[in-house]
Amino acid sequence: MENLFKSHSNTKRDLDAEKHAASKVTIIGMLLDAFLGLIKVVAGTLFHSHALIVDGIHSFTDVASDWVVLAVMRLSRKGPDDDHPYGHQRIETLGTLLLGSILIAVGAALAWENTLRLFEGDDFFIPEWPVLIAASISVLGKEWIFRYTRYVGIKIRSDLIVANAWHSRTDAFTSVVVLLSTIGAMLGVVWLDTVAAVAVAVIIVHVGWKFTWDSVKELIDTGLSQDDTEKLRAIALSTPGVRNVHELRSRRMGQDILLDVDLVVRPEISVSEGHHIGLKVVAGMREALDDIQDITFHIDAENDEDSPSLNEPGLPSREEIYSEIAEKMGELPPQSRLGLHYLEKRVHLEIFLDEDYPAPELTSQRVREALANPPWLGSVRIWVAA
Repeated sequence: MENLFKSHSNTKRDLDAEKHAASKVTIIGMLLDAFLGLIKVVAGTLFHSHALIVDGIHSFTDVASDWVVLAVMRLSRKGPDDDHPYGHQRIETLGTLLLGSILIAVGAALAWENTLRLFEGDDFFIPEWPVLIAASISVLGKEWIFRYTRYVGIKIRSDLIVANAWHSRTDAFTSVVVLLSTIGAMLGVVWLDTVAAVAVAVIIVHVGWKFTWDSVKELIDTGLSQDDTEKLRAIALSTPGVRNVHELRSRRMGQDILLDVDLVVRPEISVSEGHHIGLKVVAGMREALDDIQDITFHIDAENDEDSPSLNEPGLPSREEIYSEIAEKMGELPPQSRLGLHYLEKRVHLEIFLDEDYPAPELTSQRVREALANPPWLGSVRIWVAA
């Protein structure tokens, strides 16, 4: 028995409002990046700072990444459809992957160029004081946009927006490196500016790699951490009626978590009771982790984890068993019904009789004899329902 439960909070999310908030913060960040990039490249060129030029190029990569974010957010915030029943969040993951790849490429190129300059012994120029002003403006501006963007990203549960925020924080940090290296160069360590340019480029590569690797892990369906998995397993095992948990598999789509869980319950309970137990497990898991979108649970009647073939498909169906009983013993009394339990490669048979239609001749022994005690038959029990 399998059931799929979708988070009500996810289905009711205002996707249009989220797209608007994401677009607004990204456009503001893009305009700020363009302004800071222009200031830093011009100031770095006029006042002899390779580190500030690299930092300015970093800001222009932010402009390019902002365009990527705008396009991706428009697509990823579309609701589920027939072709994408779980939504379009993986487009956001692809966008984060692209953003990380851009950072790695730009950072590596800048690191290589400035490393060659350092070892080839080019003439080093001492940066001038306007470099300090440009770097200070960049630190303040990028720290502000980082906090604003991160707040929006967390609010709308967007990995891409949060990643873009940390991209801005990296730009602020690299500007701090430029500030320190400029001060050092002005104090006489003239090669420090070029070293800082290499350091800034390495930081860009590092951030890009983190974004890329996290996205790759999500695209190949990396599950939850061991701690979160064990927490969810403990919740299921502590739910009354659950005897064991066969499997607990997870994967992510953006911020959303998708779960598949196999629950073992007592074999004699009804389908509805098993369903109710599953609902209890779902409620407990949702309370533990807010980002769960879908939980598919499967109810097992026996512990077949080590022997998955315990229930063989060759066992007779309800229709076949009923027909054989009717052929060998005649029709069952009115209002009677069959209860079948497929356990340990056998069918355990229960016959429930109505007290208004007694059948004293119908006994477990007679049923076995009439059916010639086939190898698939387990226990036989006769019940009279009041």
